Amino acid sequence: MDIRYSANQKDVKRYTTEELRNEFLITDLYAPNEVHAVYSHVDRMVTMGCMPTTEQVPIDKGIDCWKNFGTNFFLERREIGIFNIGGPGKITADDETFSMGYKDCLYITKGTKKVLFSSDDPANPAKFYMVSAPAHTSYKTTFISIEDAAKRPLGSQATCNKRTINQFIHPDVLKTCQLSMGMTVLEEGSIWNTMPCHTHERRMEVYMYFEVPEDNVVFHMMGEPTETRHIVMKNEEAVISPSWSIHAGAGTSNYTFIWAMGGENLAFDDMDNLKNTELK
Repeated sequence: MDIRYSANQKDVKRYTTEELRNEFLITDLYAPNEVHAVYSHVDRMVTMGCMPTTEQVPIDKGIDCWKNFGTNFFLERREIGIFNIGGPGKITADDETFSMGYKDCLYITKGTKKVLFSSDDPANPAKFYMVSAPAHTSYKTTFISIEDAAKRPLGSQATCNKRTINQFIHPDVLKTCQLSMGMTVLEEGSIWNTMPCHTHERRMEVYMYFEVPEDNVVFHMMGEPTETRHIVMKNEEAVISPSWSIHAGAGTSNYTFIWAMGGENLAFDDMDNLKNTELK
């Protein structure tokens, strides 16, 4: 497990490109029959990827739960949201098994002891993207298909940010402790996300960009509003966004991204909004 410690915004503005990427960018999430995990000390969020091919892969494969979390199993004191961005697959959570199609989501509650991942076709494996947050109580493990997500259209073609926010793990859909997750889909011809941009001092966020066409990239904007920086990101890469940082992006094509939030509250609109002209 890769450990990332909290970064001070006063130091970050002096980072080189390499230092910025090493601190916040998450790459190489998927390898056959492996679980790759990045533990961030920003709100103790864990970002993970699993691509089962020929095996049924447990969620804690390669992870020392006692060393990293002080627990006997991964979800003893955690909750997790999981999206499938690959071929059809299955997730077993204790005694329940869920079929996961493309862009489907599964929320698994605190206290679930056994979580297993598998693909229906090893030649077209599932790719499970996951974010986990600490949890203080248990709710209900819940499957949410892409069709059942709460849809929130935003933006316009005129401003190159016409998009649909799909709310999956969200107070309007189901109860969680602190984890909130969803998927934003940009329409063809739109490249900007999260504009006008904002910060939310009370919560951190993780973005994972996918459906980025080959040979295209996303310029992810971050940093304090008056000290902006960018990270160039490729398909299926994620980025950590501390509470003090903006999080927006512009692609060389349209794309899709999954956002995950954790922190003090679950209010989606709890944002400190900024005018574009305030950015530096």
